[in-house]
Amino acid sequence: MDYRIFPPEEILETTVSLPLSKSIGARALILNHIAGGRTATCECDDTATLASILEAGMPHDGSTVDVGPAGTAMRFLTALCAASEGVDCELTGTERMQKRPIGPLVHVLRMLGADIEYLGEEGFPPLRIKGKRLSGGTVDIDASESSQFVSALMMIAPLLEAPLSIRLLGNVQSMPYIRMTAEMMRMRGATVDFDRDKVDIYTPSGLKTLPQDEPDWSAAAFWYEIAAVTAGWVTLTGLCHDTLQGDSEVASLFERLGVLTEFTEDGAELSATPDLYSNLDADLSDMPDAVPALVVTACLVGIPFRLTGVGALRHKECDRLQALVNEMAKLGCLLEIENYGTTLQWDGRRVPVTTLPEFDTYADHRMAMALAPVAVFVPGIVVKDAGVVSKSYPGFWEQFEKAGFRLVDPSEPLSTAEE
Repeated sequence: MDYRIFPPEEILETTVSLPLSKSIGARALILNHIAGGRTATCECDDTATLASILEAGMPHDGSTVDVGPAGTAMRFLTALCAASEGVDCELTGTERMQKRPIGPLVHVLRMLGADIEYLGEEGFPPLRIKGKRLSGGTVDIDASESSQFVSALMMIAPLLEAPLSIRLLGNVQSMPYIRMTAEMMRMRGATVDFDRDKVDIYTPSGLKTLPQDEPDWSAAAFWYEIAAVTAGWVTLTGLCHDTLQGDSEVASLFERLGVLTEFTEDGAELSATPDLYSNLDADLSDMPDAVPALVVTACLVGIPFRLTGVGALRHKECDRLQALVNEMAKLGCLLEIENYGTTLQWDGRRVPVTTLPEFDTYADHRMAMALAPVAVFVPGIVVKDAGVVSKSYPGFWEQFEKAGFRLVDPSEPLSTAEE
């Protein structure tokens, strides 16, 4: 499904119902499963995939469990299966999933006694896992590639023979997501002591089941982008600053790009301001999912940027750094990847563009949503494979149209589509 997109004909003013947090939902599913319950709400493809796998029960006969493109499910299930006695399965996913690293997590699980075999390239899925009671104790993990490796280990602590102590090595990615896991475990009865270099977990009485959800701040970033490029008004219902989600910091980052946030009883009210920063210099290691929306916004409003701590984006649904370089070049913006793939920057240089952009999305939901608002500046752009947004935000295009954007079939003659 491809869309040709035209901007609203009037000043944008809309109210948006965001999807529930994918990060909270996935953790709730795993923790509630360990606690013996099934309480969690699933709205997007990733959490629905994880929920259906857990509901079906992990196989004991060596059969295949396919997570598709759900990276969170792959990491969390790797740990859960390894620590679940009697489980015997092959854990696999899409072709892209088989290129996403899982080695640091497997290494630590093996140190705890796990029986895990690589069925393809060393360090990557697919995996053959035979579950057993793991030992617990003190382990070291390289947390520079993904915080989900740490969260996956934390959540299986109730299944281990002894309390778990995890020492975090390297430049820890997405620290707020580790804090999220720690707090969700505390809310379910675990004792979790956490500082920047170590996590200690003790669960003498196991965990209790707890329903838990809230609107997704990662999804909110794209509406901040829309507010910035349209100079319109957006109300994000139910969104609050008091949250477990580290991506709530998009509010302060987008203030530099011209969007003010006021929190009310209804949610977050976004409005545009002409007071833009001259440049955006930020460390995004704690919130890499916000990078696509920030980059596209900065390019459109003409604010040079230097974003550090973004190396983990090379291992997402696509290599998001290279994807952003490729797609922003279609707008004439020449981005650069520096510091061994850990920094993305733009000095404001542009080159003329003579063709109407047709944007590739690389099977990446966040690329699709970040590129859609370009239509405000370049009416008639095409976003390819637009349906990929269902991975985290199934209702995005419906909400996008409600805000006044027009979506048409790219096969229609442009002159007709513009009418």
